[in-house]
Amino acid sequence: MPIKNVVVNCTDVQRSVEFYTTFLELRVIGEPTAERAVLEAVTATVELRAVGNGREQSTWSPDDLQKGFRHIGFKVDRLDERAGTLKAGGVEFKLDPLDAEGNVRICFFYDPDGTLLEMIQGDLQYAEILDADGVARERALGVPARPRFDHVAVTIEDRDATAAHYHERHGFDFIGTIEQPHDARGFHIGYLKGGDTVLEVFTYDVPKTSRDPQLDVAGFAYAELAGDPADLLGLPVAISPDGTKVYVDPDGFTYAVGSGA
Repeated sequence: MPIKNVVVNCTDVQRSVEFYTTFLELRVIGEPTAERAVLEAVTATVELRAVGNGREQSTWSPDDLQKGFRHIGFKVDRLDERAGTLKAGGVEFKLDPLDAEGNVRICFFYDPDGTLLEMIQGDLQYAEILDADGVARERALGVPARPRFDHVAVTIEDRDATAAHYHERHGFDFIGTIEQPHDARGFHIGYLKGGDTVLEVFTYDVPKTSRDPQLDVAGFAYAELAGDPADLLGLPVAISPDGTKVYVDPDGFTYAVGSGA
């Protein structure tokens, strides 16, 4: 059961539509309004929603050690060429293109309201494969003709507990791990696959910080997963400005349950 939709709050929907369609080649579904637009990203949708509170009101930080949402990742071809186009357009970067652990090339940059985005080129070479069939299905997706939604990344406290939570409630399977042996913080990455999408989980051996959900400020709001709300009894709940019930997992990551946008 995949990630169906990712809701990103923005202060100017049209500006964000132009950003995502120009730089990531997402395609508009239906007729955008000043309040909302839905964009197709091959394996999921990205839903842009208008909010009045901007980036400066958000308590989210790109600090690796803040638990919960980290970034949204897209698989791409021609990463360096795409990064050059972003830079020419004045887009703010967090990390310039580089070769990363796992034999992939990556870069990180921000959308107009500060949501952190990643582009990834290449198939991950896992340090440990836990589900060979899942890895084979991932690689069978091939090189995307245009940027394809791949994952949402989160920082977590306990990998086993997170794997159990998303497997039992949403059918995600743990397919592999990447290690970062040169990071003194004890940095490990795991990949939970649901359908053609991934929840990328980051763990560290040093203390981490927490934040309360904010569904009414610019930036990532929540993901929408397939699943049964009855399986989520006992999880904390927050209500989005449009009345959507949003669940908060033990690490502060926010998601709703439904069929997508």
